[in-house]
Amino acid sequence: MREISFDTETTGLNPRGGDRLVEIGGVELINHVPTGNMYHVYINPQRDMPEEAFRVHGLSAEFLSDKPLFEHVADEFLEFVGDGTLVIHNAAFDMGFINFELERAGRRTIPNTQVIDTLEIARRKHPSGPNSLDALCSRYGIDNSKRVKHGALLDAEILAEVYLEMIGGRQRALGLMMDEDESDSSGTSAVFGELGTFNARPRPAPLPPLLKEAEMDAHNAFIERMGENSIWAKYGG
Repeated sequence: MREISFDTETTGLNPRGGDRLVEIGGVELINHVPTGNMYHVYINPQRDMPEEAFRVHGLSAEFLSDKPLFEHVADEFLEFVGDGTLVIHNAAFDMGFINFELERAGRRTIPNTQVIDTLEIARRKHPSGPNSLDALCSRYGIDNSKRVKHGALLDAEILAEVYLEMIGGRQRALGLMMDEDESDSSGTSAVFGELGTFNARPRPAPLPPLLKEAEMDAHNAFIERMGENSIWAKYGG
């Protein structure tokens, strides 16, 4: 199962009123485990940056002036998304901008059936709230200290952690996601490599055998009757 924790930054609140996308960030999850595969792009909105929006994400019109237009990255964005499910906090906002930009660029839009809204999940789990991303980080003990300003990729990474906590993802992963203090000095997890590659660790102590001694004796006697030239004798040790 492929999911993409996803976030955007914009010039304002209303795409139909002239506001535009300025940043897209996505983090790939396979079976609720981050793979290390990400998508990130800044976008030239071809307009000024309102002061209110700049205070939120810190992206100026000058910084964005040499970035690609959305129509120039639309195909690579759709290729990254593919048939994966977008996991978004307050999905109506982000999808309103994404689908507006896709329509404007003459590309296919993304249906609601391909979207999970973590805000809806949070409201069902915690009806008394608050359910902002920062509030959920506090609730689940997720470090968001780097979130001084909003950023699409950083928020997508944080949202992935929140989402996995809300659906019991760490338990589903059987404890394979490690705490920070279990990483090596390079910052790479001893279980998951730099790009999410799985690196199995040996058990501290081997599991006890499930076969009884009598069963092992019967098996060995059976192998002996097959003769010294049998496959079992050659490869069975």
